[in-house]
Amino acid sequence: MAAIQPIMIDAADVSRWVARLWWPVLRIGGFVLTAPIASESTIPAPVKIALSIALAFILSPLAPVPAGLSIFSGAGVMAAAQEILIGVAIGMVVQLTFEALTFAGQSISMSMGLGFATLIDPQHGGDTPVLGQFFMILGTLAYLAVDGHLVLIGALATSFKSLPIGGANIDQHLLWSMGAWGARIFETGLLVALPAVVSLIVVNLALGVVTRAAPQLNLFGVGFTITLMSGFLVLIVGLDGLMTGISSLIHSALSAAVDLVGSAPQPVH
Repeated sequence: MAAIQPIMIDAADVSRWVARLWWPVLRIGGFVLTAPIASESTIPAPVKIALSIALAFILSPLAPVPAGLSIFSGAGVMAAAQEILIGVAIGMVVQLTFEALTFAGQSISMSMGLGFATLIDPQHGGDTPVLGQFFMILGTLAYLAVDGHLVLIGALATSFKSLPIGGANIDQHLLWSMGAWGARIFETGLLVALPAVVSLIVVNLALGVVTRAAPQLNLFGVGFTITLMSGFLVLIVGLDGLMTGISSLIHSALSAAVDLVGSAPQPVH
């Protein structure tokens, strides 16, 4: 029986393997830190690290590393910071959508007097109004329904070709585009909440007129109940339009993430 030959591993080979995996891990790690669902504080850090390494193993063939780019050189430090920034940007473009939905839910909660009802937000680990969390759940379901996580991973894979390691050009135009997108996404979130907010303002105006006409009415006892019931009624009646606005917001965010890495928008089913 032939003896089993030992496998000889050279230190140079190990160094090359580590360097080969190091650069994709940086970009993917930045992506995991900001991407929807993956960045939630309820997910343990070891799980996020394992996910980053697993994705790096899968996507490393798409990420050619320039020859001579050392991890410990000045150029290597700049390239590392750039890789993290690219990953953060890809995930943040879609994450801003969920922040806008939370803002929309908070706006409605304050208008209908439900601001005191709060839940623990798993994304930030703090308290948020219950309607903000409800909008976040609707956005997450819409995001998963259109395979948004797969579109984002596809954009991440494409970024290694359009924005190669050590050769990507992160200029002011890219940063300005992200800032403009953030402003536009919060504007869209406000538009999602606008019908309910306007309806509740009309109800509050009507309560103000009734209070002036009949001062003996207990405004806090009657008005709070009417405002709360009107808010829930508006949400139930406008749920279809609300979901349409949320779905359109998710589609726009995914298209923006794909455009950010310099590729044509992918169809979302």
